[in-house]
Amino acid sequence: MASVNFLYRSTKEKSNLNLRLLFRNNGKDYVFGAKTNIEISKYYWSKQHKKKSKDIEITNKQTDINNELNKIENYVLNAFNSVNIETINKEWLQTQIDYYYNPPKQEKRIPIDLINYIDFYIDYRKHELKNASVKKFNVIKNKIIRFEKYRKKQILIKEVNDSFKNEFVIYCKNEIYSQNTIQRELAIIKTFCKHARFLGIETHPQLDSLRLDKAKVEKIYLTFEDLTKIDNISKNQLTDSLDNAKDWLIISCYTGQRISDFMRFTDKQIRKEDDKPLLEFTQKKTNKLTTIPLHPKVMEILKKRKGKFPYKVSDQKYNDYIKEVCKIAEINQLTFGSKNTETEPNSKVFRKKSGTYKKWELVTSHIGRRSFATNFYGKIPTTFLINMTNHSSEAMFLNYIGKSNKDLAKETFKYF
Repeated sequence: MASVNFLYRSTKEKSNLNLRLLFRNNGKDYVFGAKTNIEISKYYWSKQHKKKSKDIEITNKQTDINNELNKIENYVLNAFNSVNIETINKEWLQTQIDYYYNPPKQEKRIPIDLINYIDFYIDYRKHELKNASVKKFNVIKNKIIRFEKYRKKQILIKEVNDSFKNEFVIYCKNEIYSQNTIQRELAIIKTFCKHARFLGIETHPQLDSLRLDKAKVEKIYLTFEDLTKIDNISKNQLTDSLDNAKDWLIISCYTGQRISDFMRFTDKQIRKEDDKPLLEFTQKKTNKLTTIPLHPKVMEILKKRKGKFPYKVSDQKYNDYIKEVCKIAEINQLTFGSKNTETEPNSKVFRKKSGTYKKWELVTSHIGRRSFATNFYGKIPTTFLINMTNHSSEAMFLNYIGKSNKDLAKETFKYF
């Protein structure tokens, strides 16, 4: 929830009012300021603006200024509610105020149907969106195209309501999509519609209240015992490709990074301070410069490879290889989870299917990051772990490793 207030910040007798935007995100308070075009005197703002007056001129001035302040406040809050909160900063706020006074010219008519609006949204935010987001939005658009053909009716933005949600959920479940996929995509559809509302397109009164609960998902990770089994695989059991993937898997489990980052590690990123090896790189997802310590297990692999990291492989091949590595290591514990399964033989249509599988079948490239966070929780101070994983808050980190309030309460007993 955000709020707006206005301040007179100048020492001059006459100046423009400043707008201040205040909000809270992931347990942290944010305050950004920007200048408006409302020019008033210091005396009026401090002595007259909020006081009742019998002077008709002052009363009229108060009404005019308050009306203008309310318009700017509503404009900024609507803009705030239509974008990803992580993108909001001082420059964003000043841009919104500039847009208030000088609205950007819309060369194209703004679509009122959902499918065309997704294309419009992608184009509108093309300088902000990452390729992964554009790809994800197009996947959702194609699903909505199929949904429209199924229901034989175009979906208008103003029709995205509780009835739409129920129809969409039933359709997706019939297409064997998981609850969490549906929940995530419904949230993105709401984002499209809120953005349309910001630009003046009519939306349904039920839009903001649309909700779909997440299904509880098991947090799959490799224990230290599993990692020992993997580490102890005889080299003659592995091809060169599998040995390479095995080393990457161990590296990921002891560095806690995403595949988009660890697969770019090079020896040139390593430096030593106080004779301790550190690795410095820029995280691809957050664009944040990150420094992490290198665990002895990682150093063993570097020594084995004469100071070099394993060679890079594609995400898909890496996922295939590490499943095979874990199968050879006999990571066979029966584990509840979900994996991509062909809906029908030779259909080449895959959906995530929940069930009980051998753990090796559930291994993907993300398992290294979660294994690191889970295995070292309680052994390394949480603040240090968050610094390495770059979660934006402790609450997000604890949710990531599946720690509930009850788990934390039980762990507190060791301090009594």
